[in-house]
Amino acid sequence: MEQVLNDSGWRGSQEGWLEAAYESLLESGVDSVKILALAKRLNLSRTSFYWFFKDRDELLNALLGKWREKNTGNLIKQSGAYAETVVEAMLNVFDCWLDKSIFDSQFEFAVRSWALQSDEILAEVQKADQARISAITEMFEKFGYDAVSADVRARTIYLVQIGYITMQAKEDVALRMKRIPTYVEIYTGKKPEQRELDRFFARHGYVPK
Repeated sequence: MEQVLNDSGWRGSQEGWLEAAYESLLESGVDSVKILALAKRLNLSRTSFYWFFKDRDELLNALLGKWREKNTGNLIKQSGAYAETVVEAMLNVFDCWLDKSIFDSQFEFAVRSWALQSDEILAEVQKADQARISAITEMFEKFGYDAVSADVRARTIYLVQIGYITMQAKEDVALRMKRIPTYVEIYTGKKPEQRELDRFFARHGYVPK
């Protein structure tokens, strides 16, 4: 992380300004992502911002890029991750819904809220939706599902999860884990083997009771 120091003190870092913008977006929406407000948040001068970004639009583009890389990039990556069975493949996708380091649901909600105010951002969200659905569809096709079945299953999985996010549904980990085997069976038509579930639970540090 590059930090800048000159005679007048710390200028901060590009990542620091971007993180402050991310936090403001999540807390109060895109209208709160203003240079002066971020400077106060970071206890830096307003002019420090211009060491790292040309203007607010460049910062917002970087913020959108962060969302695109994390949420869309990782969901596509998880959809294509190695799996011996379609159940394992499905559980790889489910990692996104449980691990914030892979897929940030709060960030997703904030960007979708932003899209309500901007046709340009709406187009970005719609592009991301299509890329994500296509990746999950390809996952099913790889395991022998026909094109229509793969498409409908992918849409069902994805739209249910986006529904969770946009409704800001709250579900504790134990309840979600209890429901996951049934979700997997409904989505794939295959009942998960206990060993598949055990590996999934273990990587999320969950011990069934």
